[in-house]
Amino acid sequence: MKIISSKEILKNRLFTVTEEHAVDPDGFKITRSIIRHPGSAVMMAVDENNRVLLVRQFRLPASKSLWELPAGRLDPGETALQAAKRELREETGYSARKWTKLSSFWPSPGYVAEKMNLFLAQELKEGPQHPMEDERIECRWFTRKTLAAMIASGAIEDGKTLIGYYKWRESARRNSAKVRAARKQPVAKGRE
Repeated sequence: MKIISSKEILKNRLFTVTEEHAVDPDGFKITRSIIRHPGSAVMMAVDENNRVLLVRQFRLPASKSLWELPAGRLDPGETALQAAKRELREETGYSARKWTKLSSFWPSPGYVAEKMNLFLAQELKEGPQHPMEDERIECRWFTRKTLAAMIASGAIEDGKTLIGYYKWRESARRNSAKVRAARKQPVAKGRE
């Protein structure tokens, strides 16, 4: 598809809404209103006890408070990892020495042009929170078992948190399999 026209309908500090017209080589045309977003970073902070840090805040579109992984928008000129480090400090007060990218995904590509970048944050150090003036954030640690139960019961409804949990679980399984495989390898003997 090739965009043949784009008109800005709304612009605010978080995103822009455009109306776009596109056509493919066969002449098939589509028109969409698109929320253009600079992208975001999602942080899965896991401590030495394998607990996950979630934040809870009131979400106007959902009309309720949700438990979710901390996340935030990329600022102009900022990489996803830089945003992850900044947002983790701002929302939770924690910083991390070890960062691993778990995934990137489009949460709602039908009308939102936002790419989310999911990072595992480990080797954590506690510090003061610095939330934005319009944020009231509660932080709490959850065990893997409790988080799994919350997901199974529907208590976790946030998409990035669901993706984060499953990507983290899969990453942990792969790492465990690598460790088991390494243990089965015969030790090479040196020359005598």
